[in-house]
Amino acid sequence: MAAQNLAVSGPDAAADQAAVTLAQAAGEGSRPPGHTVLAALLALERQTKQQHQIFSGEALLGTWRLQFTAPKKPAYKAGEPVGKGFYLPRLAVATIAFGREADNTGDLTVQNQLRVGPLKLRFTGPAKWQSKKNLLAFDFARLQVFLGRLKVLNLALGSGQAQAETFSQTPIGKLPFFAFFAVTSDYMAARGRGGGLALWVKENHGSETPTLSHT
Repeated sequence: MAAQNLAVSGPDAAADQAAVTLAQAAGEGSRPPGHTVLAALLALERQTKQQHQIFSGEALLGTWRLQFTAPKKPAYKAGEPVGKGFYLPRLAVATIAFGREADNTGDLTVQNQLRVGPLKLRFTGPAKWQSKKNLLAFDFARLQVFLGRLKVLNLALGSGQAQAETFSQTPIGKLPFFAFFAVTSDYMAARGRGGGLALWVKENHGSETPTLSHT
């Protein structure tokens, strides 16, 4: 993956190098060490905030595989990145997908899935994008469990239509959310409401954007 294909660039040489590091981490070749990836994530997060970069919510549509995560609120201390992160084991495949409602309303949906062998655990629900802060808020309305192709559990979370109406009226600050600070055609990175960082890799390049339903 060539660095010149990245959307992140500018006068900040440290942030530019961070973009190269994340491209390497998102690729299929040799992986940079975890502490190097963590430092790169923090550098791009700082640059995005300082330069007030704004991303398009449309760029999130599609399926993304979790590649690297640092769950314990990494941050700078005395000018140095502090925290730990790790690559997701290949045995467990965690993906997040953003799409549109199947009823053609244009509303966003989120699908968060973990697959270990034949077992799949899937959460789906509504989502909404706030461009000024690069925030994607979401809520889960349904839990499904699959064993191979067999659906063994299909459980509604909350109260159906009432929950959907409540979601549309709930301020983003009161919902689970991701604050994105890097979005390219190959990878995206964000900090969650709990303070952790995550790096996802784009799946299924060139395929159609998934149309999701949380019913």
